[in-house]
Amino acid sequence: MDGLKELYASMGICGAVYEYGTGILEKLSKRFEQIDETAEYNQLKVVRAMQECRVSEACLLGTTGYGYNDLGRDTLEEVYARVFHTEDALVRPQITCGTHALALALLSNLRPGDELLSPVGKPYDTLEEVIGIRPSRGSLAEYGISYRQVELLPDGGFDYDNIRKNINDRTRLVTIQRSKGYQTRPTLSVAGIGELIAFIKGIRPDIICMVDNCYGEFVETAEPSDVGADMVVGSLIKNPGGGLAPTGGYIAGTGECVANAASRLTSPGLAKEVGASLGILKDLYQGLFLAPTVTASALKAAVFAANLYGQLGYAVVPDGAESRHDIIQAITFNDPEAVIAFCQGIQSGSPVDSHVTPQPWDMPGYDSQVIMAAGTFVSGSSIELSADGPIRPPYNVYFQGGLTWQHAKFGILRSLQALVDAGIVSEQALKR
Repeated sequence: MDGLKELYASMGICGAVYEYGTGILEKLSKRFEQIDETAEYNQLKVVRAMQECRVSEACLLGTTGYGYNDLGRDTLEEVYARVFHTEDALVRPQITCGTHALALALLSNLRPGDELLSPVGKPYDTLEEVIGIRPSRGSLAEYGISYRQVELLPDGGFDYDNIRKNINDRTRLVTIQRSKGYQTRPTLSVAGIGELIAFIKGIRPDIICMVDNCYGEFVETAEPSDVGADMVVGSLIKNPGGGLAPTGGYIAGTGECVANAASRLTSPGLAKEVGASLGILKDLYQGLFLAPTVTASALKAAVFAANLYGQLGYAVVPDGAESRHDIIQAITFNDPEAVIAFCQGIQSGSPVDSHVTPQPWDMPGYDSQVIMAAGTFVSGSSIELSADGPIRPPYNVYFQGGLTWQHAKFGILRSLQALVDAGIVSEQALKR
């Protein structure tokens, strides 16, 4: 393997970083086997859904204009409903991102006078303006929809007593964010989400339980819709798009919830009947087909990063030994320069725009500057090798993605090399 080490050296990885990474990998074979087993289960689940829905070559074609009678679009939505075991699904390129999908699900299923409850603390930054926590045009608050949240317990558990107290006659929908967002709380397991939903339904069976499933699809063999969620919502440029979907989002759930969302996305009376697929269906189908194995690559990358940085003494969530419930790896640096160096290292390891140097900027939807590294084939795709973080204490960086494990490994080593080059991590520390 001397030739491989030499190739890494020619691409900027010094001997100390390479040897340190090799030592970490030697301990991860069992974890990687478990990830591959999950991927195999989910791969078969996707193939079975495609076969049962009789996906044909005609489904890979697209429509223009109104998009009436779009066979491929309608069949793809049937496939998603089977994969997530739901009554229906809305899978559209007209859904621009995960935040849009979540806003669509909320705005279509809440009415003036209703109340939204988050039993898992503050939602992801971009949802603050959707809800109206930060005033914004068109927010739920402008439509007379109120909001409450219950913080998680210090150990990351659910505060069931306070959740019960905050459910009232106006509570119409509960939003459960599976992944951690820009926080360091634990990601929620599917089993844990199921317990929370059962508790809420035990108080009021009519409450709609929506799960923000971003970054969690295909990480486990079950999805939140398997444990009682009325809606699961996500982005196609994350896990389920497999790195091929160029845009889009999905909402899978009960027939009523999906019908409401479709009427809001297009128009009352038109709903799911319109919406041209514009020639991207092949990428959406093939991306979903690849999603389980692509997600497995991203999971291996997250486990590798957790062990690599955890052994250097940095706080990592999850830690290197914990079970995984999403593809996000949080690392606390307590130093803004380390966050910047890490992201610049990830960017330098990318296949696209590796020569570009990311800098913090005032990104729309966030209340502090954010740095993002994403040298991706699909702009902003976070199932591809990427990293980002807000420039605010405690200076966490959030790493995710990797279409292939081999590329993700290189990118992680580039991030460490950037810290070494900046004098933040010493080569001596790598030899301990």
